[in-house]
Amino acid sequence: MIIELKDIVKKFYIGRPNELEILHGINMSVSEGEFVSVVGPSGSGKSTLMNIIGALDRPTSGEYYLDGIDVQAAPDDYLSDIRNRKIGFVFQTYNLIAKTSALKNVELPMLYAGMSAGKRKERAHELMELVEMADRSSHLPEELSGGQKQRVAIARAMANDPAIILADEPTGALDTKTGRLVMDIFHRLNKDRKKTIVLITHSPELASETDRIINIRDGFIIEHDGVV
Repeated sequence: MIIELKDIVKKFYIGRPNELEILHGINMSVSEGEFVSVVGPSGSGKSTLMNIIGALDRPTSGEYYLDGIDVQAAPDDYLSDIRNRKIGFVFQTYNLIAKTSALKNVELPMLYAGMSAGKRKERAHELMELVEMADRSSHLPEELSGGQKQRVAIARAMANDPAIILADEPTGALDTKTGRLVMDIFHRLNKDRKKTIVLITHSPELASETDRIINIRDGFIIEHDGVV
C-alpha cells in the first residue's frame, strides 16, 4: 500500500472546553496506481483527511504510513521534502503565484528541489505540452481562464514526478466542459504515467469515474464502493 491510515483521529483545540474531533478513527488504504475518490458533503472531514494524507497536518492519534514511511515519527524537514518530491497537490483555488508566468509557476517545485535552471525550464515546457498549455507559457495567471489555471496547476503538481497526486475539488470552480477536460488529464496521468490519484470531491458523477469510492460523513468512513 502506498497510503495506509490506521485509526486516524484528528482533534482541534485539544484540552479546551471547545475541543473538536473532526476525524473519528479513520481506516483507509490506497494501492500504488489506484485512482480513488473520497466523497462527502461539506463539513464531512474531506479536507482535513486530505491534509493528513498530504502530510500538511499530523493526526492527533493513529498511524499513517506513506510509501512505508511512518509519517507520525518523521521530522518536519523530512515531511517537507516528502511533500515536494512524492506528492503533487491540485487545489480548487489553483494557488498560482500571481505575478509569475505560467511556466515559472510550473518550475517552482523544481527550484525548491534544487534542480538546475536549464533542466527546470526544459521539464516545465514538457509539462505545459502535456496539459496542452504550451501556447500560454508566458501568460500570467490573471490572463488565464479558470480551466487554463487548473491545467497549469496540474503541470506544477507533476513537476518533480511525484508518485501521488492529491486533488481537492479540482473541478469545483469550473464549468462542466472545462471540468471534463481536467478529469481527462487526470485519467491520462493515472493510466499512462501510473500515478496514484486521490480525488476529493462532493460530486458523485466525478467519483463514479474512479476505480474506488470512499464515502466519508461526519468524520467517519461509511462505505467503500468498487467501480468497474
